[in-house]
Amino acid sequence: MTSRNARIVVAGASMAGLRAAEQLRAAGWTEAITLVGDEPHMPYNRPPLSKEVLAGKAPFESLAFRPRASVADAEWRLGTKIVATRLAENIVEFDGGEALSYDGLVVATGMRPRRLRCPGPLAGRHTVRTIDDAQDLRQALTRPGTRVVVVGGGFIGCEVAATAVALGAREVTVVDPLPLPMVGPLGELLARALLKRHEARGVRFALGTGVTGFTGDNHVTGVALGDGTVLPADAVVESVGSVANTEWLDGNGLDLSDGVLADEHLRVGGRPDVVAVGDVARFPNARYDGVPRRVEHWCIPTDTAKHAAKTLVAQLTGTSHGLSPFAPLPTFWSDQHDFRLQSFGAPVLGKEDVRVLDGDLDADVVVGYHAGGRLAGVVALGGQAAAAAASRYRAELLEQPALTA
Repeated sequence: MTSRNARIVVAGASMAGLRAAEQLRAAGWTEAITLVGDEPHMPYNRPPLSKEVLAGKAPFESLAFRPRASVADAEWRLGTKIVATRLAENIVEFDGGEALSYDGLVVATGMRPRRLRCPGPLAGRHTVRTIDDAQDLRQALTRPGTRVVVVGGGFIGCEVAATAVALGAREVTVVDPLPLPMVGPLGELLARALLKRHEARGVRFALGTGVTGFTGDNHVTGVALGDGTVLPADAVVESVGSVANTEWLDGNGLDLSDGVLADEHLRVGGRPDVVAVGDVARFPNARYDGVPRRVEHWCIPTDTAKHAAKTLVAQLTGTSHGLSPFAPLPTFWSDQHDFRLQSFGAPVLGKEDVRVLDGDLDADVVVGYHAGGRLAGVVALGGQAAAAAASRYRAELLEQPALTA
């Protein structure tokens, strides 16, 4: 049974925090919920920031999520940062000095962009994580004759490069120390096809080299590379990975080496009153090999929130949740230029055995990734027909027995 005036604190007020609050209500929690987030905005959809928002096709109002009626009574503390927690005492501390006690805690503080530590000016260097970031970058990209250097050839880097070309930038160059864009999640076969499509649409690449510094006095004028090249730049976009927002959990004996380690029910540090959701959570997926991993896909906040909420409410109300271990089917998509990447499953586990399943690498194509001789994931590259073809493999992936390490 819960105590009188019981409270769950949701640390993080973006999509993961909102979904956690909604799922707590769906799981039967009727007591207080307090969501704490350092951004001043209510939760909004982030994927359009590097595409529609940057292109000027989507105003902020169109990104905002509409919370369910079930959380109308939740308390929102926006523009507030949690700076510390004492798990043994069930207390979180805010940057203004206030402390708040809780009965249950949801870790949903997400990620922030990693920044390059290179000499040179800061002005003219951008990241894309918040609505304010996207608005600032759009101003830079829409100046006539802009030369853009994107550092990092991952999801965000490739999307921003495509958007910058569409906005009419004079030059767009992607820099990455790896030999191909998105080779980490896609593997060499599909990454090479992706490179050809970007180059055909005007994006340049400087691959196999990194950034050593930035030229300019008060504002970036160029990007110095490890091979001695200096790329002229009016705007630089740093898309070099993410850092988990876990510093506020320091000192509690948790594994914070890559996000926050959780178990198969998303419980943190063996504590039944603390769960983690969203891309800050590093958890084993019972569908695969049981190795804890973070997953930075759009579907993960909702998937993790549903499972974690049931786990936490069962503990706080003294009921048996009866849940099977968490076993989501990862899904991602990425819109770049006039084509889409659509994925189901875990391609990263099958990059040693990659086969074309449908279509052709020079047109619409679906590629399969195999582990132990069986399908672990699929990725489509192309138009709607390719995405539809990939979705036909979803049922097969869902029916697969668990992969073993």
